[in-house]
Amino acid sequence: MAKRKPNKRDVEKVYPLKEFVAKLRRLADCIEQGKPFRIQIAGERITVPSDATISVEHERGSEEEEIEFQIKWPIRPQRRATR
Repeated sequence: MAKRKPNKRDVEKVYPLKEFVAKLRRLADCIEQGKPFRIQIAGERITVPSDATISVEHERGSEEEEIEFQIKWPIRPQRRATR
């Protein structure tokens, strides 16, 4: 069976402050507990593994600054459900 390449995706979603804070709290709890973090972004469910790399990025342009909290992990083959 041929390996399927994941579809490329680049989505930025703006959340109301309360929702953003709740997501950050859930993320922090999962990181502290060494558990995977599950989130749905623009209709797609994503599981961030507990061993993902976490970094903070700062960018400055002529008219704005930006801070990005980045979470990266390698794409792993999906496990097939067993019967």
